Amino acid sequence: MAKAKKLNWFMRWFYQMASFPHFYRWAGRYAPWLGAVALLLIGWGTWGGLVSSPPDYQMGDGVRIMFVHVPSAWLSMMAYTLMAVAAGIGLIWRIKLAYAVAASCAPIGAAFTFLTLASGSLWGKPMWGTWWEWDARMTSELLLLFLFLGYMGLRNSFTERDQADRVSGMLAVVGVVNVPIIHFSVEWWNTLHQPASVTRLDQPAIDPSMLVPLLVMTLGFTCFFAWALLTRTQGEILLRARQARWVDEL
Repeated sequence: MAKAKKLNWFMRWFYQMASFPHFYRWAGRYAPWLGAVALLLIGWGTWGGLVSSPPDYQMGDGVRIMFVHVPSAWLSMMAYTLMAVAAGIGLIWRIKLAYAVAASCAPIGAAFTFLTLASGSLWGKPMWGTWWEWDARMTSELLLLFLFLGYMGLRNSFTERDQADRVSGMLAVVGVVNVPIIHFSVEWWNTLHQPASVTRLDQPAIDPSMLVPLLVMTLGFTCFFAWALLTRTQGEILLRARQARWVDEL
């Protein structure tokens, strides 16, 4: 009985959150807090990464690029996964809010993916002697950028919104197979890219003086992503529900 009540509560919450006006007000309540937390964490992480942490014994000050590169890479994969999950929910349950979330994820995820590639190139030139190498991790990350751009281009190629949501949603769901390829590419193939140093099962292969600001910066980037996603989703909701009475009453 208790399990059934919990399930019913979850379903009620799920369908309530799928309501445009409810989600719009909920996002407006929490987005500013996420933005403030993101600003504080990124400021703290920037100070820790650029000032308090020491240079690496091999890479010198070039190691500081990782305080932008690693969080950006994490967010690029998380953004695509969330976009694919939201698109899948839209395809299965035909929830319009899910399509709005997916559409809002795409430009943010593309920006983080581009930042990942750009910061990786800046690091690769002094460390590897080249701006770019067709390494498995780098190539699959570039493919992720093309998937984001393809999703946005496909959505914009249709004048009918429902059709655009469905077709681009299918591309997002199919393309999510690239996310585990990015993550495990350094283990499946011989690549220039170094293996995981933070998410190792035994212990992180990175000194705490660098690990702490890196984790703080990653959390700050994640909060920034959540703030940007909620804010963009609010705009997407207003665009989709511009004829609704509750929008006129805002």
